[in-house]
Amino acid sequence: MLNVEELQDIWNYFSATQKDLIREGAYLMEVTQEQNYVFKDYSFLVFPYAKAYEGFLKQLFLDIGFIDHLDYVSDHYRIGKFLSPHLAVKLDGRSVYSKIRAASSEDLARELWEVWKEGRNQVFHYYPHNIKRLTYQEAEKMNTQIIHTMVHAFEKLKVPRDLEERE
Repeated sequence: MLNVEELQDIWNYFSATQKDLIREGAYLMEVTQEQNYVFKDYSFLVFPYAKAYEGFLKQLFLDIGFIDHLDYVSDHYRIGKFLSPHLAVKLDGRSVYSKIRAASSEDLARELWEVWKEGRNQVFHYYPHNIKRLTYQEAEKMNTQIIHTMVHAFEKLKVPRDLEERE
């Protein structure tokens, strides 16, 4: 597992809550791996990382001007909706996907969307016809992908220097 604390730039950008989620997620990964019990589904190991990812995206989008403060604090703002490439045209100027594409690249916009979709939506939604179960290794891989994607977005989307330190 990638040790995020070694990546000082992004670690300093994370909020205290995001840091706690990542630390607690790493702890859960460690203690679960040490257990003799084999779970049918290790999706619960992805939750802290997915939650940190959601918080990171909202903060990042606010800091670089892709959303406003009202969107940031709203209980109704849905990252998945505004990050979806399928809704980019319909959302017109409000599409975060389109803003990422314009500010950086299609590849980054697609990466942020895919990790959102795979690391959150497909893991945590319950579909009776398609219950997504993760092995320990799949959960570990997803968590690593979430961390790598946050680092990549942080580097590519150019957070203003005065916002990089949260503590």
